[in-house]
Amino acid sequence: MIRKHNSVNRRFWLAGVAALALTGMAGCGDKKAAKDEHGHEEAGHEEGEEAAKGPHGGRLLENGDIAIEVTIYEDGVEPEFRFYPYLKKKPVDPKLVAVTTVLTRLGGKVDTFSFAPEGDFLRGQGVVREPHSFDVAIKATYAGKESSWKYASYEGRTTIAPEAAVTAGVQAEAAGPAVLAERIDMSGRVEITPEGKSEVRAWYPGRIMSMTGELGQTVKKGQVLARVESSESLQTYSIPSPISGVIMEKNASVGGVAYDSPLYVIANPNALHAEFFVFPRDAERIKVGQDVEVRTLSGETKLMAKVESLLPSTDPTTQTVMAHVRLPAGAAANFRAGLGVEGSFLVGAQDVPLAVRTNAIQRFRDFQVVFAKVGNTYEVRMLKLGRQTPEWTEVLEGLDPGEVYVTQGAFLIRADIEKSGASHDH
Repeated sequence: MIRKHNSVNRRFWLAGVAALALTGMAGCGDKKAAKDEHGHEEAGHEEGEEAAKGPHGGRLLENGDIAIEVTIYEDGVEPEFRFYPYLKKKPVDPKLVAVTTVLTRLGGKVDTFSFAPEGDFLRGQGVVREPHSFDVAIKATYAGKESSWKYASYEGRTTIAPEAAVTAGVQAEAAGPAVLAERIDMSGRVEITPEGKSEVRAWYPGRIMSMTGELGQTVKKGQVLARVESSESLQTYSIPSPISGVIMEKNASVGGVAYDSPLYVIANPNALHAEFFVFPRDAERIKVGQDVEVRTLSGETKLMAKVESLLPSTDPTTQTVMAHVRLPAGAAANFRAGLGVEGSFLVGAQDVPLAVRTNAIQRFRDFQVVFAKVGNTYEVRMLKLGRQTPEWTEVLEGLDPGEVYVTQGAFLIRADIEKSGASHDH
């Protein structure tokens, strides 16, 4: 574990991050740190000054003839304090020494430890929770004499000036409850609904005398589009548009003979639905009325719709079932017939008391983490995670409700911490 105290604003540059190529982020300078036997770096010394070490590789705190060697032991056990007492540099029976330790964490949370003698050391009664980043206050009493020490021991922490964080796009929000939506994604295409399309045919066979409609023309229901002379009665009759819409096809011309083929095909561009091919493994979970997020292939345009129908037949070749999703009014502004789309079908949802945004989670050492924000200071939070969706991840341990964490730009915070060396390896 590396603990490092960052105190002086600095700027760093991340290679390959265009957003920071000219701005950088103002962080914290670091001081030379001392490491204990587990690789923890500790800070709180003057420039160039290293903390004294004891025989067990821990930090040695001295007050006259009395000394305490501070270690965090974590080989095969959860991290715990083990303090070794000395008098005139010689080990002292730990039964003769009383010790208390107070850890003040970022944000003001306090952990207090009592100690019990065990072998040649004093064992802390409790787990030293990750991150091992705190201000330490220790009191020890031996032979009626009290000694006390204070120092900072930080890891996974950095400070960034507000203007630099804004420029870099760093955003944060409070952690809290969320709805974990279970979704199934599939591909489809936009089509005009059956009732939104109509073929314009001659009522009786005959010669086409006139055609007033043109490709792409918008027409109204009842508008006359052609006149045909009946072959039987030799009477000329008008052919009106059966619906309002746009002329999509024109399949005849003046002087031709109207018979079985449609003269025009008219479609209402606003009467749209999306057709999705549902594979057998998902078919039982797709239901009429489910919410669906429909988005363009670029992902830039999204809208919410509902499953309108599931066709009762299965395609014998692909073994898929067709699901129709009705698109709302106004969808035609961004969705056109024939356009490929993606659909995210909501097949389940569950409330959880605490969750973070999935894209905020980063890898730090052997942990999945987010970065808490207190003022201008950012610090790692090791998480125990539960269920996960592309949007939200349930948090079981490691973060408190209401704690503010970085949602955008978390990888920049991690890079700054790793660049400063304010991390450690177990």
